[in-house]
Amino acid sequence: MSVDSADREMMVSALPVGGMVTVFGGSGFLGRHIVHALARRGYRVRVAVRRPNEAHYLRPMGVVGQVEPVQANIRDEASVKAAVAGAAAVINLVGLLHESGKQTFDAVMHEGAGRVARACSEAGVKKLVHVSAIGADEDSPSDYGRAKAAGEKAVRQAFPAATIVRPSIVFGPEDDFFNRFAAMARLSPALPLIGGGTMKLQPVYVKDLAEGVVRLVENHGFERKTFEFGGPEKKTFRELMEDLLRNIGRKRILLPLPVFAAKIMAFFTQFLPNPPLTPDQVRLLGIDNVVSEAAEKEARTLQGLGVTPTALEIVLPTYLYRFRRSGQFERINAS
Repeated sequence: MSVDSADREMMVSALPVGGMVTVFGGSGFLGRHIVHALARRGYRVRVAVRRPNEAHYLRPMGVVGQVEPVQANIRDEASVKAAVAGAAAVINLVGLLHESGKQTFDAVMHEGAGRVARACSEAGVKKLVHVSAIGADEDSPSDYGRAKAAGEKAVRQAFPAATIVRPSIVFGPEDDFFNRFAAMARLSPALPLIGGGTMKLQPVYVKDLAEGVVRLVENHGFERKTFEFGGPEKKTFRELMEDLLRNIGRKRILLPLPVFAAKIMAFFTQFLPNPPLTPDQVRLLGIDNVVSEAAEKEARTLQGLGVTPTALEIVLPTYLYRFRRSGQFERINAS
């Protein structure tokens, strides 16, 4: 990540230092990095989560009292209103990879997103940044993609000045992508390539994504826009698995898996407590996940905010070493 100090001095802050920012889903993978970035800049941060006791580790990211976890359920209107009360800005990060009980795509990513936006409008919040995903499309074959699109529409209706962020897959030490497949490679002789692994992705480093989101919050001129965040490289799923195996020093078969076979497998794995694959994810894996040409042309990207995306090859070795046979001290052939 590259942050030009000269450019930063030219930016006009939209929020006073010390202003309150509420972050829904702030204890998650992306949330912790956004909370840290906000605290480092001097903002007070209210972390709205379902289980505040699991977010206390965020407190040391700021001075005493600067970072405060509070209980809020995005499906409960009263707790959402309480969480946004007095906030100058709100960031909504809440999303799901798979459904479970009352935590459905529609309830969380559609109705919940609209609920947060309405509460922000009623409370007089100055800024709302809603984090969605590349692939949000009302015509998507995936329930996930349609719910994300419905959430964006609900946000725009309730809070027209909101800024929407659509990231590609996010990588970093605690990610659920490279870590998951690296763990699989440690035990399995093969890694599946659904649909042949031709799907294109543009992985974005979590700290770059967090920096971009915070810049959207603290500066004017980005309201009513939809940004798309991706890394510097567009790669196929197969190429990403090759990068992964090279970093962990393991040779595994990359096995093309027909979509129909993946759907059969996903039908059974979806019932596991933390399913590695669901039928909806199989449908989603058939769609490229990259920044659009329109977003690049109109500078609705990280680069347009003055953030230089970090390459995979710089970050992956810093956390995938634990999946090598001998850990971080094992010598890996770079060829």
